[in-house]
Amino acid sequence: MKRFTDLVETCRAAVREILPWDLCEWLDGGGEPLLLDVREPYEFERMRIAGSLNVPRGILEAACEYGYEDTVPELAAARKREIVVICRSGLRSVLAAHTLHLLGYEKACSLKTGLRGWNDYEQPLMDNNERAVPIDDADEYFAPRLIPEQQRNTA
Repeated sequence: MKRFTDLVETCRAAVREILPWDLCEWLDGGGEPLLLDVREPYEFERMRIAGSLNVPRGILEAACEYGYEDTVPELAAARKREIVVICRSGLRSVLAAHTLHLLGYEKACSLKTGLRGWNDYEQPLMDNNERAVPIDDADEYFAPRLIPEQQRNTA
């Protein structure tokens, strides 16, 4: 039986990943990749990298194509553009970047370590009102919180 991590690792083999400092250097050097955040809207509203576009992974395929209610024109028009896919930890973004490759987006890559790593590298995050999120608030937000039912049963 395959697990989530198995699927991520299979996709990771075909996806280029960049680290937070690579993205900082790219942006500081004048690069203008499309920053595609594939987290859920409630996550995106809480905090994000400034200038990111939110397209939840659940509607990604339809968002990439014209003619659907979920079409996101900026994304549909970006097939030739550099795209950095972002999520919380860098796992969903690998799956999303792989999906983009399957749909013909040749320049899509994933932000390894996701927003958690971006925050660990002490890079700015913005809230829904375009205000900087204090790093202590971001640290608290990214702290893992698994309830007992979410733990692996080792019995």
